[in-house]
Amino acid sequence: MTEPLLELIDIEKHFGHVIALAGVSFSIRPGECHCLLGDNGAGKSTFIKTMAGVHKPTAGKIRVCGKETNFQSPRDAMDAGIATVYQDLAMIPLMSITRNFWMGREPVRKFGPLRFLDFPKANAVTMEEMRKMGINLRAPDQAVGTLSGGERQTVAIARAVYFGARVLILDEPTSALGVRQTSNVLATIDKVRKQGVGVIFISHNVRHALAVGDRFTVLNRGKTLGTAVRGEISAEELQDMMAGGQELAELEGSLGGTV
Repeated sequence: MTEPLLELIDIEKHFGHVIALAGVSFSIRPGECHCLLGDNGAGKSTFIKTMAGVHKPTAGKIRVCGKETNFQSPRDAMDAGIATVYQDLAMIPLMSITRNFWMGREPVRKFGPLRFLDFPKANAVTMEEMRKMGINLRAPDQAVGTLSGGERQTVAIARAVYFGARVLILDEPTSALGVRQTSNVLATIDKVRKQGVGVIFISHNVRHALAVGDRFTVLNRGKTLGTAVRGEISAEELQDMMAGGQELAELEGSLGGTV
């Protein structure tokens, strides 16, 4: 079996007396989409930030390609090839697609002591990388805010992959999208996976996860309730695990089956 790109073992995270994560284990392999599912308050955000180097775990181990490591900052995680696309996408709507794609990493041309942004190269690369993801731009200098939500997600994903992501963490990428835009984002995830990138898909939407996932881990109140392989678990079973399983069944019984 292929060695995991990223592995988290028995991760705990405490904020004072609050235990946000209580022994969570998770791994991602090349070319795999591993879905992390959970309702609000399950601990998904804390776990994302632990993988991304924002939070240091209180206990547990993090391994990158089999080597134990300790991220001191998000930069450490990025240098290790772990990129996170948050729900806000870290984009400036009034800036061009190209500017957003290259933000902080713009290619330059030198003329003696002067340095200029190499717009022809920047535009050409942006258009090509978006084309690979199935988006044909009319003009790379248009404002990124003119794109649909799904297209903006694709810009963020293409940007992360172009700049060397081996593991791509997607934080609820389809939560605010319509059906067509969701389909485009799920197709983009499939393209990225086929390039050998490990995709961690964080969501509370079981059906979206089942469309692209290879493995599924359910998080509930800071603990993992188990991991299943594609084809071994149904949407109803995953939904039941997310909703609390036995707790939901007891509530449904007390309310006469109306939950």
